[in-house]
Amino acid sequence: EPIPVFLTVHNAAEVLTCGFQKFVQKEQTSHLKVCSVLFLLVAAVCLPLCDTQFDPNGYLWALIHLICVGAYKVFHKLWKPSSLSDLDQQYINYVFSVVLLASASHPAGDLFSALDFPFLYFYRFHSSCCASGLLGFLLMLHTVKLKSSTTSGQYAAWSFLAKVITASLSPFFFVMTANVLTVSCLVISGVGEALLVYAERTGT
Repeated sequence: EPIPVFLTVHNAAEVLTCGFQKFVQKEQTSHLKVCSVLFLLVAAVCLPLCDTQFDPNGYLWALIHLICVGAYKVFHKLWKPSSLSDLDQQYINYVFSVVLLASASHPAGDLFSALDFPFLYFYRFHSSCCASGLLGFLLMLHTVKLKSSTTSGQYAAWSFLAKVITASLSPFFFVMTANVLTVSCLVISGVGEALLVYAERTGT
């Protein structure tokens, strides 16, 4: 799936977190936060219906990612691992992700279909994978450092800015076709996250 589409689905994890806080923990939730979460939910639900590049497998993996992220956020709110640093938590996330994706790849049919990938034996493909992994690891280290040196509101604002820049630049590097409805869903998701960041920074 294109990066803006993936980010839109990823943002919907906040719906699970907010729903858990409101209906299970019975916490007071501001109208602004509820409104922002509704924006994220509408965008994520409507996007597959109007996506011109709709791919069932892509959305299946995006849905699995969404559930895992939402479950992790809920778990993190229930059990705050004070004995683990942010870096330790990231390492645990990586191990859990590898185990989960490896076990899910066979039922999804992606385990053996990977052998038919046309660039599987090209050294450029392998070098690109290694470079991507290294850059991702360095980005994770920088993210952990940023998270530990800023408030939650400031970190949310920086994260939102990074997503906007990534989504804006991705069409220049990857093929993406979109219609008015698709762009509208992406914008609605962006507005929803902006409201969520504002609520986080102002404490409303």
